[in-house]
Amino acid sequence: MFYFAYASNLNRKQIAEHAPGIKARYSAVLPNHKLVFSGWSRTWHGAIANIQHSNGDKVQGGLYEVSDQDMERLARYEGPEYTIAKVSVFRDTGEKIDAVTFVQKQRKDESKPSAEYLAAIKQGYMDWSLI
Repeated sequence: MFYFAYASNLNRKQIAEHAPGIKARYSAVLPNHKLVFSGWSRTWHGAIANIQHSNGDKVQGGLYEVSDQDMERLARYEGPEYTIAKVSVFRDTGEKIDAVTFVQKQRKDESKPSAEYLAAIKQGYMDWSLI
């Protein structure tokens, strides 16, 4: 199955620690969504990323090929605040790919992420050549 990462799980070093068998495949875009930061993470000491529907916007990310076992590991890492959602993303070639991703179960007020969390996301964007 394909897993669409859009935040700190883009960071290849970080994700390999939580899902050792995962394989990076393609960069992709999730249309009609935007990246938001909400809630609070004890791990990251600030708000955490989520996606929400937003016509005309898009979220850049990466597609990993992931086994059921590694997906279970990622779900444990993400914790009870997140659930798995099915999404359709598009590669730069225009190819549509069905994938799963994590979204927060409850919508929360937007707030500020920590500098450390933003640095992990930025490294992930660099890992995928998105910036």
